[in-house]
Amino acid sequence: METAAADPGSEARWHGTRVRLLAGDITQVSVDVIVNAANSALAGGGGVDGAIHAAAGPGVMAELRERYQGCPTGSAVITGGGNLPARFVVHAVGPIWHGGDHDEAALLAGAYSASLDHASAVGARSVAFAAISCGVYGYPLDEAADVALTTVRTWLSTHRDSGIEDIMFVLRGTAVMAAFRGAFDRQRARLPERQSSTDPGGTT
Repeated sequence: METAAADPGSEARWHGTRVRLLAGDITQVSVDVIVNAANSALAGGGGVDGAIHAAAGPGVMAELRERYQGCPTGSAVITGGGNLPARFVVHAVGPIWHGGDHDEAALLAGAYSASLDHASAVGARSVAFAAISCGVYGYPLDEAADVALTTVRTWLSTHRDSGIEDIMFVLRGTAVMAAFRGAFDRQRARLPERQSSTDPGGTT
């Protein structure tokens, strides 16, 4: 059962999958996969990365060290969930913000897409994302939220048999939530209201 609180009005159904925003602690959410905002060394750190490793216990870090030699920016790797309620942790490496002229958007989109690829490959039905690159990596929140939601929506449109039924963004802080709420509204604006009740990929 989820322990994070739903954000009123921030829920949609895209290509058959429920997508929503929650406020709370991603380490406490019972889903198949949580997506950690990791660094390329897969060495743990502060913020959500540190919180996930602290809650998961040492087994997750041991698995990372045994199976992987880091992870490129814009990609992701997967481990078991350790002591977390989640069955798996995907460790996604987003870009550090360098002004927007260093392929940041493509790299951030790659991190989200790779995470969903891993989740689908292990048969996940539910996935919870942290806000990748939105902490010390300094990605502007509004732009990061737009990339996140656009990438998820696009991925779902091309993976309609993925088996993923529920995707949530578990967010902390009013600024991050406000940015993702605004991005949700912009996604709604992409689909004319007259089509939303008949397009299976639209917002409901």
